[in-house]
Amino acid sequence: MSDSIKNTELSEKEAAKLAKKEAKEANKAKSGADSKKSKKSDKDKKSIFARIGNWFKDLKREFKRVSWPSKKTVFNNTLVVLSVVVLGSLIVGLIDLGFLTLMETLMNL
Repeated sequence: MSDSIKNTELSEKEAAKLAKKEAKEANKAKSGADSKKSKKSDKDKKSIFARIGNWFKDLKREFKRVSWPSKKTVFNNTLVVLSVVVLGSLIVGLIDLGFLTLMETLMNL
């Protein structure tokens, strides 16, 4: 009975490998055909200036879609950031002062 189970597992593994191999070959064939179609001739290709212009138009369109915060929100967030920076600086400064005092005390012993 165990031999038949092993044979079944082996055949399932072989089938899975074969399916993967066939999928890869199909993918390669498809991508090769797509790459031939996607290549544009020199006539169809836009000039560099047209592409740059399109890029800026798309950029402008995206900026219109952005939901910009209100002035009040920006002001509040700026105050929070500045407060955290000042508080953090004070804490680091006090810790530094404490270590400096500790080192001076230890050096004078």
